Amino acid sequence: MRAMSKGNKKSAPRRSRRGWLLFTLFPLIALSFFWGWIAWLGRESGPPSRCYGGVVGGRLEGGRRLPLWGENFSSYSVLGYLFGRTFMHRTVRDAILAAYADLSETHPGLRFVYAESGWPWGGPFAPHRSHMNGTSVDFHVPVRTRDGAVAVLPTSIFNKFGYSIDFDRSGQWNGYQIDFEAMALHLLALERAARANGISIRRVIFDVELQPKLFATEAGAQLPKLVSFNRRQSWVRHDEHYHVDFDVPCRGEKPPRSVSRCFF
Repeated sequence: MRAMSKGNKKSAPRRSRRGWLLFTLFPLIALSFFWGWIAWLGRESGPPSRCYGGVVGGRLEGGRRLPLWGENFSSYSVLGYLFGRTFMHRTVRDAILAAYADLSETHPGLRFVYAESGWPWGGPFAPHRSHMNGTSVDFHVPVRTRDGAVAVLPTSIFNKFGYSIDFDRSGQWNGYQIDFEAMALHLLALERAARANGISIRRVIFDVELQPKLFATEAGAQLPKLVSFNRRQSWVRHDEHYHVDFDVPCRGEKPPRSVSRCFF
């Protein structure tokens, strides 16, 4: 009996160490499988992108996503990227990349951040009311510090990855100022790249009170002639980001009756 007791005492620590090891490694193993699955969904050799329905009530097949970062851009969140919240129609992805490439040559000092777009398969995308068919993409506003240096919005889980930041009516928040000229340049580059890829920008959703500051810039003066903006305030302010809907031919598309109230 004593020998058996000793054996049990010796094996117990081993079992506990093994259990702790499995407990520690399981999240890493699960994340690696998840990462592989998401990477497989976004592979270039996959099926072509097809969108169905509208931005509300639609879905997506063959979704693609932007790289996590590039020469002059980055994702709003590594975590959001890993969880697959940045997928879109391939043509939309190609237009966005072309716009970033254009800006890296014409304005190499600027930095841009793209935010959420949708699931690889589209469909409901909480807490957004749209973003369902792969043609909607959010972009965080480009910013500068008080001394005029180019910066990016600080994002974390504590500010909902940038989505809970509130700029005042002059476009300032916590030492950061919206770079309206850079935002206008980005939208103009997106408009050119979209048309070069056979699509266009259907609508841009941005805070109504801040729109005059955007249009007052040198580049922004051209926007009202080329891009349609919301005229009424959306249910979410859209001051820390601007929502862009691309006009991509989708099967069975039925736009919602009240478009301005369902975007996010």
